[in-house]
Amino acid sequence: MTTIHDPITLAGAKLPNRLVKAAMSEALCGRDGLPNAELIQLYKTWADSSMGMLITGNVMVDPAALGEPGNCVIEADTPLEPIKAWSAAAKSAGSACVVQISHPGKQAPKGLNKQTVGPSAVPFSKEMQAFFATPKELSVDEIAVLVERFADTAARCEAGGFDGVQIHGAHGYLVSAFLSPKHNIREDNYGGSIENRMRFLTEIVTAIRAKTEEGFVLGVKLNSADFQRGGFSEEDSTTVIQKLESMGVDFVEVSGGTYEAPAMTGVKSSTKAREAYFLEFAEKLRAQTKIKLMVTGGFRTQPAMDAALASGALDLIGVARPLAIEPDVADRWLEGKTPKHEIKPIKTHLPPVDNAGLLEIFWYAAQFKDMGQGKAPNPKLSPYKVLFHYVKGNIKAMIKGGKKKPSRLRAK
Repeated sequence: MTTIHDPITLAGAKLPNRLVKAAMSEALCGRDGLPNAELIQLYKTWADSSMGMLITGNVMVDPAALGEPGNCVIEADTPLEPIKAWSAAAKSAGSACVVQISHPGKQAPKGLNKQTVGPSAVPFSKEMQAFFATPKELSVDEIAVLVERFADTAARCEAGGFDGVQIHGAHGYLVSAFLSPKHNIREDNYGGSIENRMRFLTEIVTAIRAKTEEGFVLGVKLNSADFQRGGFSEEDSTTVIQKLESMGVDFVEVSGGTYEAPAMTGVKSSTKAREAYFLEFAEKLRAQTKIKLMVTGGFRTQPAMDAALASGALDLIGVARPLAIEPDVADRWLEGKTPKHEIKPIKTHLPPVDNAGLLEIFWYAAQFKDMGQGKAPNPKLSPYKVLFHYVKGNIKAMIKGGKKKPSRLRAK
């Protein structure tokens, strides 16, 4: 039976075990968007944790389309030296490392970017409109430019020494929005049927393969469902995954939800007992695809991880938040021990803030900053302190917004 200790190969990358650090937004970069000393130190810390593979936080393909202040941005002409330093640190202890590449679409706080974009000009729900603006609908020419941006970013990551990239196609970001009939109401070749709605993603996959070498790992993070009425469904997800398998994608990470409908709320007790939030969907998928599957969300103990792997429903165990407060937790799992710290919801008890789904991102980002400075994480960090610093930092980013590098989102 497969256990977390067993090695596995993804394209040209050999993973020493089945534990994978899933993406979390680090928000450590400066205004230039380049990997810096803090980000490199953070990944050196995680490299020493015995994970089989590290997936970076979402790296943006456009400097004018950030998800949060401090996002890393990699473009076709980004200097290679800082990228190589980052990849070398991440791989220094034998882990593979792939870069999650992303575009936030409309899920960027008001004022951070000059304009947000999406497949269609569909606004957020009323309770979210105070935080997020209605996006501009992308033209076909602009879509083509973004496809090339994803491919350019992937090629630059390969040149910088990373083992591969993961396209962020989940959680309501731009690729996810194209896939969802709730957010994509286009009437051209990018809207309507699931075959059309997945076209943006499949064009990105094709473009990346054309600009990278054989053996470069290509993964996709995909929602099992949006958990919104009229949104991306499990049937849609299965169709997309089967298409990705036929295109030679190396692995799919199964997740779910959006900012408007976080998937981890209201989890059934039976799901909690098995720890993995999306394991049931993975079990359904396994009967219809042989692609390597990674499930992230909820795993906390080695016995539950081994049981999930032994079932054959998945190939990789994704974990995220435990590594933010206990960076060496993989060593404990591999030794059959339980984590030292329990993961708890980060709440301010201010409904507009908590419902926006952003506070936890910023709370964990504060932990990353401490680790990037060589400090230990603080599991007891006050969420109110984090909220204050976020509001202060975002106001500064908005003031400086007019001085940022302009977008090259225009038809070639």
